[in-house]
Amino acid sequence: QLQLTEEEKRLLAQEGVTLPADLPLTQAEERLLKKVRRKIRNKQSAQDSRRRKKEYLDGLESRAAACSALNQELRKKVQELEKSNGSLLRQLQALIKETSTKPAQTGTCVLV
Repeated sequence: QLQLTEEEKRLLAQEGVTLPADLPLTQAEERLLKKVRRKIRNKQSAQDSRRRKKEYLDGLESRAAACSALNQELRKKVQELEKSNGSLLRQLQALIKETSTKPAQTGTCVLV
């Protein structure tokens, strides 16, 4: 007894071929059946390939979004640090100016 899946039956009907329900099949019928089964495997393989590609692209897109968010966060932090650095630099310059205008003090050191 020849057992065909619905997909095999559909493709055979598209080819305009009907196979007998009983085995054995002729060589021509076997070739047609192999051809149909190969088409089904190729179709499944192509679907799997498209699915894997989509999963890969979705992963890349999510990684790109995460990297973009992190980049934005780091840029903000750099701006804050630059602002803080500028403020500290102004404070240092003010201290240097303040200490340079004071007269030098002399001290005495005692050694016991």
